[in-house]
Amino acid sequence: MRGVDREAGDTAQLHAALDRSPLQEPGACGHTRAKDQNDGNRRPAGSGAHAAIVETGNHVVGCDSKATMTRTGTTLIQPCESATVELNGVAYRLPDAPVAVVCVDGGDPEYLAAARAAGLIPAITRFMQDGFSATAHSVIPSFTGPNNLSIVTGAPPAVHGISGNFYLDRQSGRAVEMTGPELLRSRTIFDVMAKAGVRTVVITAKDKLRRQLGRGLDLSAGNVCFSSQHAGRCTAAEHGIDGALDFVGQPLPDVYSADLSLFVLDAGIRFLETDDPPRLLYLTLTDYVQHTFAPDHPRALDFYRALDRRLARMERLGATVAVTADHGMRDKCAADGSYRIVYLQDLLDERFGAGAARVICPITDAFVAHHGSLGSFVRVYCFAAPVRDAIGFMRSIDGIELVLDREQAAARFALPFDVEGDAVAISTASHCIGMRRGDHDLTGLHGARLRTHGGLAEQEVPFIISRPLKAEYRTRAAAQPLRNYHIFDFALNGSNLS
Repeated sequence: MRGVDREAGDTAQLHAALDRSPLQEPGACGHTRAKDQNDGNRRPAGSGAHAAIVETGNHVVGCDSKATMTRTGTTLIQPCESATVELNGVAYRLPDAPVAVVCVDGGDPEYLAAARAAGLIPAITRFMQDGFSATAHSVIPSFTGPNNLSIVTGAPPAVHGISGNFYLDRQSGRAVEMTGPELLRSRTIFDVMAKAGVRTVVITAKDKLRRQLGRGLDLSAGNVCFSSQHAGRCTAAEHGIDGALDFVGQPLPDVYSADLSLFVLDAGIRFLETDDPPRLLYLTLTDYVQHTFAPDHPRALDFYRALDRRLARMERLGATVAVTADHGMRDKCAADGSYRIVYLQDLLDERFGAGAARVICPITDAFVAHHGSLGSFVRVYCFAAPVRDAIGFMRSIDGIELVLDREQAAARFALPFDVEGDAVAISTASHCIGMRRGDHDLTGLHGARLRTHGGLAEQEVPFIISRPLKAEYRTRAAAQPLRNYHIFDFALNGSNLS
């Protein structure tokens, strides 16, 4: 059922889910290899994988003397079956063929269902039937930043430190933006893969994600990280590519359009079409379509048809394609089109007095025409208002589904405790939460219906891989709840890539 928190976000359970791979020990090449789980002994030298290493420049990248040498940029890669890199308790296999992970921002499963019913997504339908398909959960809050960072670190926000776009600095009383790379507390899979010699391309729709996703990525070694939003500003020094618009062969897309996402996909295709395609791609889109149109709207259906054609092209170019989303999406309007908004700051001021508590909307970003800075999850910091009293009051408000104190929220949703509010409030599926009425500019919506995300009702996301899973991963998927941040593990380790 939608909106039900199946996993209850238990921190211990989330971390346990990260550590299901075999015990690992360093191989001669600096990658890792599985220990024999019966006696813990190493494989004898020369017995297959890790029999030889090849060092090029600063990279130790090869393992198997029987492997075929391939060149990636300026780095010579000699793949081996058991070569892995480890990140946050997961050992990821180095791909020997392209793997493209696509994050469809706001890609609620209902959009796929509508497009599939209309017969518009034959490639995705085939992936779902012949490869693997399931419904997974995002992390909470179900916002873009926390989930993209969870996907690329393979871990919940408690590990990587990003739990929204803003938090309140308790000492200064200032709202602090959480989109800078310096706040990221974990390496990314791109960083560790690239340093192991895997050429990596990261393309985002929104530039706000680019700096965090690209943290640690060596752009001087053939790796690339840029956004379609600022594709006209790309330089080799900052993004790993000059002339991105010329490379893709398209003009700069409008930031409030489906084209911003389609440009990301077309850029990924161009890289796959080159003589030396990258082995790992991450293509993360924007949720303009999902914020603006319902799943069965012709514009939404057109977008998913265009998405399907591009994913089919990636597969034809030899890539394993994996698809997930950062969050779902919900309509927050009454039948007459009026907005269902809980202006929580106004209500707290009325109950406890102005300045007694402060509401922070972590969804806030520059894309106000998407959502007016209104989401389904807010943080509440209590000053003169007693925390228990504030929580009790918020639980009585129509339109609010769940209120937790700081400790409960951090434990249940695996959030970083040090930046969490004294309480968090999550709206029902039909409502969203704001600060004061005057704090939100809704003119950018132009009278359209308000669709947004952030809560439990928007946590369901697709989890699709174009190839079948290995038996052990099929068992895992059936036995335990999936998170969107398992997608790289399943795509790299769990799918039959050959």
